[in-house]
Amino acid sequence: MAILGIDEVGRGPLAGPLVIGAVILPEEERPWFSELKDSKKLTAKKRETLNELILAESTIGLGWVAAEELDQFGITESLRLATRRAVKQIKSLHTPFSQIIIDGNLNFLADTPLEKYTSTCIKGDTKIREISAASIIAKVARDHYMIELATKYPEYSFEKHVGYGTKAHRDAIYKHGLTPEHRRSFEPCKSISGFTTPTKTTKNTTKTGQKAESVVAEYLKSKGHTIIEQNHKTPYYEIDIVSTKEGKIYFTEVKYRKNSIHGNGLDAITITKLRQMHFAAESYLKFNASKFKNYQPLLAVASVTNDYQIQIWFPIT
Repeated sequence: MAILGIDEVGRGPLAGPLVIGAVILPEEERPWFSELKDSKKLTAKKRETLNELILAESTIGLGWVAAEELDQFGITESLRLATRRAVKQIKSLHTPFSQIIIDGNLNFLADTPLEKYTSTCIKGDTKIREISAASIIAKVARDHYMIELATKYPEYSFEKHVGYGTKAHRDAIYKHGLTPEHRRSFEPCKSISGFTTPTKTTKNTTKTGQKAESVVAEYLKSKGHTIIEQNHKTPYYEIDIVSTKEGKIYFTEVKYRKNSIHGNGLDAITITKLRQMHFAAESYLKFNASKFKNYQPLLAVASVTNDYQIQIWFPIT
């Protein structure tokens, strides 16, 4: 019986989804079978032509993993998830197959009922035509998605680099910031957004940070600030304190200092940290635009000593 070939596209870009293609070719030989090869070795025009033929005459599945999911699960788990989504589509079409071959050396169907039918093949997209076909439909589908995305975010020119980290794309990121389609776990997006992979935080560290933030919040209240947020967290950024006063909205980064050797809060504000703070403030204001549209945004830093006293607080922009 037939082979189900599987390949991925979009492992390395800074933006956009990861896509897995899955293809069962028709049993009878087709003239275009001889033209199947790794999608990267085909012209865009040829890929489009073959894509139409594959879609018209084959059984296909596409597994998508969005940038947000990729940040949450990591690349290996995302490949596994996308593969299983693509195979689920294939199975729903009830086209029989005798074996599954995945490009590469990782079996993303391990620990499933299909594991015993599955093998892997390094550089399979150059050796097995079903995998070549899978690479083509995944590439074309993802490219189409990125071209559509370019109409929504024209300043990033997604239609040219389809999310890969070209100089032009990186320059656009530094100039315009990040979109929801950017992968926060990939550099330079990671440094700009301040994204961190979830890790276990010790109870004492959490309590120390929260206590320092509370000290600063009380200080700001005494100076006439209204506290809007404290310890505000999202999957992509964190803000210690958001406060308002006299038509201004402040985004305060709190630094706890065990001793004076480490200096004051300003010493911890590196260029990378400043970018993270800018990104966090811009993101917060984007989602609260109607509420704070008339406020002047300012970044600020506070330093708290080991006995929980305010060492310094000041706006830095």
